Amino acid sequence: MSALEIRSVRKEFGGERVLKDVSLAIESGEFLILVGPSGCGKSTLMNAIAGLEPVTSGEIHIADEDVTWRTPAERDIAMVFQSYALYPSMTVRGNISFGLEMRKVPKAEREATVERVADLLQISHLLERKPSQLSGGQRQRVAMGRALAREPKVYLFDEPLSNLDAKLRVDMRTEIKKLHQRLGTTIVYVTHDQIEAMTLADRIAVMRDGNILQLGTPDEVYNDPVDIFVAGFMGSPSMNFITASLEGGAGGYRLRIVTAGEEALVLPWPVSRETPAMAEQVGRSIILGLRPEHFSEEDSRLSGMDEGTPVSARVSVAEPTGADILLRLPLGDGEVTARVGPKCTVVPGERLGLRVDMGRAVLFDSQTEQRLA
Repeated sequence: MSALEIRSVRKEFGGERVLKDVSLAIESGEFLILVGPSGCGKSTLMNAIAGLEPVTSGEIHIADEDVTWRTPAERDIAMVFQSYALYPSMTVRGNISFGLEMRKVPKAEREATVERVADLLQISHLLERKPSQLSGGQRQRVAMGRALAREPKVYLFDEPLSNLDAKLRVDMRTEIKKLHQRLGTTIVYVTHDQIEAMTLADRIAVMRDGNILQLGTPDEVYNDPVDIFVAGFMGSPSMNFITASLEGGAGGYRLRIVTAGEEALVLPWPVSRETPAMAEQVGRSIILGLRPEHFSEEDSRLSGMDEGTPVSARVSVAEPTGADILLRLPLGDGEVTARVGPKCTVVPGERLGLRVDMGRAVLFDSQTEQRLA
């Protein structure tokens, strides 16, 4: 049984279609993340699920019940907002228990629930404080506690970490992950941060212009993107896109890459990864997608295409990050980013031998931007 099912939901504002027949099903206990750039429709979809925004057409079902035209209070959902939305005049205890009080939950049960939730979120020592006396991270825990006290069918998180500083975001991300693993709750989570999406989700729905472009596990949307947009949006640094011409035929495709002032680079395409769509692209310009980690330092112990195709490039910029080094290299009609180990000794301006993992590369149609192989 799906905990939440969205069927052909459309939303229009003044004639502009913001959601375009969106459909998806979320299983009980699943952590689904809606991710995409600002204005893609993810918050509108979240508000439609919550009942804060009426849909133009389509249906929304929670636990197999049609709730399309029910009020938020009738949908048995709990929402955690970006702005925390705490009552400033109430203590933490009052904020957590307020919803229970409105639902006429007996006092003893309310107090037991508050204690349980506070202990779960490690905020028991803050119960008598007001929101103004709390840090951003503590306020977010209280907002989460208020939602957890409800025990609804579905939890909705609308960019809950966007107001926190970088370190606190990482810490809270970990806490939300632990919480989900412990409780097995059904969560729909909106973010524009693809790192949050990759680390938290069971499945990710990548949105653009009111459509879901791809729905899959973090591994699927990262390693098997359906088009250039998904490939470029997921990952940091993002995927490199290199213009190349496709040569050869079945059993022997090659990619020719021309870089100004350099000899043309020819990369063989793995036979095991050939697709029928490639035959129509021979002699045409296509887009080769390589992630920064698909490059590695040349190692004399490696041999053969399966372990990396050797290339040589002149380094323009080296950016040590501690855990690794990001290199900028001229390749094709622009520069690419390569992620190498922290012990790689390289000086900008020098040539560096690298190997490219063509077994993990992807190809895109330069006109439609759809995946070819």
